[in-house]
Amino acid sequence: MGSTRPLDDIIAILLSFVIAITIHECMHAWTAHKLGDDTGKNLGRITLNPLAHFEPFGFIGMVLIAIGYPFIGWGKPVPVQPGNFRGRWAGKRHQGMLLVAAAGPLSNVAQALIMAVPFQIVIRNGIDLGQITPFMSWFIWVNILLASFNAIPIPPLDGHKILMGILPDFWRPVLAPLEQYGFMILILLFFIGGSLGGSIVGGMIYPIQDALFNLALTGLV
Repeated sequence: MGSTRPLDDIIAILLSFVIAITIHECMHAWTAHKLGDDTGKNLGRITLNPLAHFEPFGFIGMVLIAIGYPFIGWGKPVPVQPGNFRGRWAGKRHQGMLLVAAAGPLSNVAQALIMAVPFQIVIRNGIDLGQITPFMSWFIWVNILLASFNAIPIPPLDGHKILMGILPDFWRPVLAPLEQYGFMILILLFFIGGSLGGSIVGGMIYPIQDALFNLALTGLV
């Protein structure tokens, strides 16, 4: 069980989640549109309006994470119809879905690295920006958390779609049944799996997380 954070940190984390997930979902919709599928666009998902990407249960998860509890937060998933892909992607639906799926976590990596530049300047020069400085730190943390978590190759996370786009055709029907139970598996790993579940999730998340933190906090500027 996590520890309760100060109110200023809770607000900073929640605001970071709203911004990060809004851009994340927008990029899913925008990438699908570029490949020929306008499903997300027609639903108004190519937008930076957070309300278009709001999912109530996912937001509750963000609140719990912000307070300090281990939980899962998410935005409203962008529907994608690979059958609508056009041009070179019409016959490469899994590869197209790989690009659509990767656009979300890559947007989080980009957000973290972009924020890391002014954050490092502020820290290295001892500049006092008041509450803006901890917000910058939390914004980097939230985006790296989202990028590494979504890299887990379990449906409905982006990592699963990325994996399906990389694997040979033989593996797709073998792994397809996993899509029915993916969310349940995630819940079991996070909340019932104990030390075993934590070590499995950690093994998938921490290498990516550590590499991104190292790049964001020591490798820039």
